[in-house]
Amino acid sequence: MELIVTEKDNAARRIADILSDGSAGTDRRNGVNVYRWDGGGTVCVGLSGHVVGVDFPPEYDDWRDVQPVELLEADIEKRATQENIVRTLQSLAREADRAVIATDYDREGELIGKEAYELIEEAAAIPIERVRFSSITEREVTEAFANPDELDFDLAAAGEARQIIDLLWGAALTRFLSLSAGQLGEDFISVGRVQSPTLKLIVDREREIQAFDPDDYWELFTTLRADGVDFEGQYFYEDEGTENERVWNEADADDAHARLTSADRATVTGVRRRTRSDDPPAPFNTTQFISAASSLGYGAGRAMSIAEELYTAGYITYPRTDNTVYPEDLNPEALLATLADTGAFGEDAASLLDDGEVEPTRGDTETTDHPPIHPTGEVPGRADLGDDEWAVYELVVRRFLATCAEPAEWEYLRVTAEANDCQLKANGKRLLDPGYLAVYPYVSSDETLVPDVDEGSELALADTRLEAKQTQPPRRRGQSRLIEELEARGVGTKSTRHNTIEKLYDRGYIENDPPRPTRLAMAVVEAAEAFAEQVVDEEMTRQLEQDMTAIADGEATLDDVTDESRAMLGRVFDELHDSREAVGEQLREALKDDKRLGPCPECGETLIVRRSRRGSYFVGCEGFPECENTYQLPSNGEPTVMTDSCEEHGLRHVKMLAGRSTFVHGCPVCKAEAAAAHEDEVIGDCPGCGEAHGGDLAVKQLQSGSRLVGCTRYPDCDYSLPLPRRGDIEVLEERCPEHDLPDLVVHDGDDDPWELGCPICNYEEFQERRATRDLDDLDGVGEKTAAKLAEADIESLSDLEAADPEGVADRVSGVSADRVRDWQDQVEGAS
Repeated sequence: MELIVTEKDNAARRIADILSDGSAGTDRRNGVNVYRWDGGGTVCVGLSGHVVGVDFPPEYDDWRDVQPVELLEADIEKRATQENIVRTLQSLAREADRAVIATDYDREGELIGKEAYELIEEAAAIPIERVRFSSITEREVTEAFANPDELDFDLAAAGEARQIIDLLWGAALTRFLSLSAGQLGEDFISVGRVQSPTLKLIVDREREIQAFDPDDYWELFTTLRADGVDFEGQYFYEDEGTENERVWNEADADDAHARLTSADRATVTGVRRRTRSDDPPAPFNTTQFISAASSLGYGAGRAMSIAEELYTAGYITYPRTDNTVYPEDLNPEALLATLADTGAFGEDAASLLDDGEVEPTRGDTETTDHPPIHPTGEVPGRADLGDDEWAVYELVVRRFLATCAEPAEWEYLRVTAEANDCQLKANGKRLLDPGYLAVYPYVSSDETLVPDVDEGSELALADTRLEAKQTQPPRRRGQSRLIEELEARGVGTKSTRHNTIEKLYDRGYIENDPPRPTRLAMAVVEAAEAFAEQVVDEEMTRQLEQDMTAIADGEATLDDVTDESRAMLGRVFDELHDSREAVGEQLREALKDDKRLGPCPECGETLIVRRSRRGSYFVGCEGFPECENTYQLPSNGEPTVMTDSCEEHGLRHVKMLAGRSTFVHGCPVCKAEAAAAHEDEVIGDCPGCGEAHGGDLAVKQLQSGSRLVGCTRYPDCDYSLPLPRRGDIEVLEERCPEHDLPDLVVHDGDDDPWELGCPICNYEEFQERRATRDLDDLDGVGEKTAAKLAEADIESLSDLEAADPEGVADRVSGVSADRVRDWQDQVEGAS
């Protein structure tokens, strides 16, 4: 029997389908899909990425009993992280005569392949071969299996070195900072070899923004007219041979404004025309793909997740690549001909073929592992992909089309004029030949109209505007721009940079997009700079990346590089040895800063977000116990303090992070004052206690910002019905015949009010609408998706709740881990 091992289950399914001509059957072993064909003579099984991980021995698990520096000399063990997959792989190996490793071809994939190799070798003495491909298409997979190779142990060792080094640096420094600050459990303070220099890059930009001192300047604009066409002219002046539009002296700006305002004509002093070619873009590497996807609204992690799904389905090539030069064996005409037979891209692809010989563009980087990201010859129909998958697929296709197209041709027209001793200019541009812009709509092709005028002609002048402005601080880098910067500095790899940014979000170091560092992030970087600068030194990280590349090239060994890393980390701890108390104090203060809102109205101390013993959040005073002033926060979500402040109370606003239900709570004092000013309006008898105790239902507003219909005998009776958080509530005279309660209407600014009706009937209808009793009640789960989930042993809501999103994504084609998490949120919200 031949055993084929792939990196994930969906890749195993795809490869089995290709090699078996669609005849492969599926059975389950230890909860793992096993694909069989040729009468059981060939089987294919998918891993779940790394099924073996590196860790310290169990005696190092207790953070309080082990000094962080002790980890530097600790042994590192390999442990099974997916025991059911390991058992399945080894049991199949014992039945096999030979094995083939078919994991992704990069440093990480080679390491995963080596882990499978060692597990197979441990179970059975059989020959093991390696196949490599850059797209999971019929042609490439068939050719790869016809020409097997051997595992690249040097490349795998480079991946293993990264694992070990990241474990050492991450675990030792994370424990040191967390113990110093007293932050244990889920709130530990995380640092990492690539994570920390990346964070410093973000923090440094924030420092530039905070230190920026703006300068005032002025710009002047006029409306010019020629042959009935209006266009904009801008005032400029020359200073030491340099053309300037910004006027730095207000008196000079006022003088120019007065002169232009008094003029009604301008004389053309110069006309210059030129044409320019706009070259089509280079093929996509990973970084440029992420950058282009960001313009469509996809964060780096989401873009890569979608690209990996498209790769596994056989629609695009491997999305982790530095290459920007198509390989010689790529036939662009043949691929264009395939795309020309499609409805979505047929006309554009055919037009490129009609232009004659196709010569794709070339970028600056040529590697031999994977080609640039481009579509394969297997083209999905629009109905085969979800909206996000199609948007990313179309981006990849159109980038390929653009690389095969001609340059765009532009004509530029510059007109200068003079009015009352003031110089004006207008710049226009016109598209002469769209070239690649005709097939790549992600680049602007907007034109600016300036009429064709002659030197010496007169222009009408009107509507002069003087605009006061200030110089702006440098902009925060968006995720894609940050990844480009990391690539330029040699920090991280194409496979890790987007994951590094995701970790910074997950750990609460950055927020918003573009990423902004939290106070904790600033403190971590400041502490590292003050006490152990190597922790955030990008040179150190860059050197280690180069060392790992040297391992892959056979110029260094795993032991050489990991030993040097241990020594380097030892020097860091030498610097940190006497600074634990200072580091801890700095971090503790930063953690508080991220939770501080502003002055307490009662005593002038600082209000801060706190957590009760029961786990709920509230706002309390740092002057406690002398000041016991508190304010409620909503019960749904986790609070985060925003930069926006309340003008009346000088307090920072609070946002409640609750997944898809995230909302801004605002100023807690405002909410408390609104609740105190609200007069409860009784609307009827309480169904819970009215008959026995005379309780009434009333429209109530709480300090937490919530509104409800509740019993006036609370807390003795806790009967309540939720109401919307926003809008004015009106109580009508019409009453429900079943519950004898008035109808309610919410006016939230729209022309048509929201008619809630009877609050009891409305709540019952709401409960019925949100009831989730089966998988197909979930948004986005139709009959076909439910059938796919069932094949992965997810047949009920409880199965889905207990499932690992990444594992489901591996096993179910066309379903991402993010989508599984959304479904789990729906189930949790309905329970």
